[in-house]
Amino acid sequence: MALKKKPVTGMKDIMPDEMAIRDYLIHLIKETYKSYGFQSMETPCVEHIENLCSKQGGDNEKLIFKIMKRGEKLKIDQAKEENDLADSGLRYDLTVPLARYYSNHANELPSPFKALQIGSVWRADRPQRGRFRQFTQCDIDILGEGTNLAEIELILATTTMLGKIQFRDFTVCINDRNILKAMADYSGFKEEDYDEVFIILDKMDKIGKEGVSSELVELGYSEDKVETYLSLFEETPSDVSGIRYLKEKLGNCLKDETAESMEMIMSSVEAAKECDFHLKFDPTMVRGQSYYTGTIFEIRMDEFGGSVAGGGRYDKMIGKFTGQEIPACGFSIGFERIVMLLLESGYQVPGNREKKVYLLEKKLPQKEVLKVLELAKQDRETGKQVLIVQMKKNKKFQKEQLAEDGYTEIIDCYPDKIGQL
Repeated sequence: MALKKKPVTGMKDIMPDEMAIRDYLIHLIKETYKSYGFQSMETPCVEHIENLCSKQGGDNEKLIFKIMKRGEKLKIDQAKEENDLADSGLRYDLTVPLARYYSNHANELPSPFKALQIGSVWRADRPQRGRFRQFTQCDIDILGEGTNLAEIELILATTTMLGKIQFRDFTVCINDRNILKAMADYSGFKEEDYDEVFIILDKMDKIGKEGVSSELVELGYSEDKVETYLSLFEETPSDVSGIRYLKEKLGNCLKDETAESMEMIMSSVEAAKECDFHLKFDPTMVRGQSYYTGTIFEIRMDEFGGSVAGGGRYDKMIGKFTGQEIPACGFSIGFERIVMLLLESGYQVPGNREKKVYLLEKKLPQKEVLKVLELAKQDRETGKQVLIVQMKKNKKFQKEQLAEDGYTEIIDCYPDKIGQL
């Protein structure tokens, strides 16, 4: 059987130019988030299948790479369904593993715990631009903080990091699942219909108001109810005044503390932000994960045509492990999408070290090679990046390639010249 050179579908090999950007980005992320008090931690890439299939991951649970049981535990002839063959799987995000991690180590961790986690996740998804079956996620989460200080810090930290990469034209969109429910309640929808209504509403940016209206009516909801509902979105301003408008309009359907918390988050972020971006109240934003319980947010970039980061409050997830609810809120960066945008824009990693290369004549005596090694050592001590390679026949072409790779100083090493270096 012939071996295959290309990676598995949905996976990719990473070339040195991209790896330089990824390494720099990870360094910048860690540096920025740690300045906000977040602590690095890590979970295994393999999770218990029960945790992954706990109905907290939405559609991601349909995309799990499952791992078969091994040895005596694998009883294919007795299996009645797929899950009888699997006892674990590759994690599809970092949030479910974090909830298990915190539940297991809560007594050893500070409260609140500000977690920073960067790692690979896997989804058996259909590959497309900016989407792979294996990709890196970067999450920050605050566990044990029940006030909106968590949301404020998550948004400020993430936008500060994006600002350091010189991203400017981006928008932070914010909403609250309780506002979504209040608007549906005010319009006459029953609570058991909310999930179905929100799934259609989530298509607003793709099919528009008319498309949402048609789909809701086709599902059997009255035109009056649908019209009342959709008119709310047209009438609501997209800044902090929109919160005040809905607070008055929705009356008892919307709790005062929900509106006041949202207003404080938006006002605080605007006052304390460290880079320039747009902050938008978007009452049509749903975010599909079923574990969100309150505030939700996304960062959108026009040049990408979608979101590059998202998150929200998920106060009930940890309680599924411990039986006791722990407030939790998190923000996840679309690491791969950001890398893709940087590559497409020709981004150059700032502050690269000076690069120097020594070209060794093919039969250079060992004594002279040792001298070059000593010179290279001295160069590295001054902060230079040094490469030592054998001189090729086509030295001109070799030097052109080295120059393309960023080497600004190229030294030819012949026996009679080593002493002059």
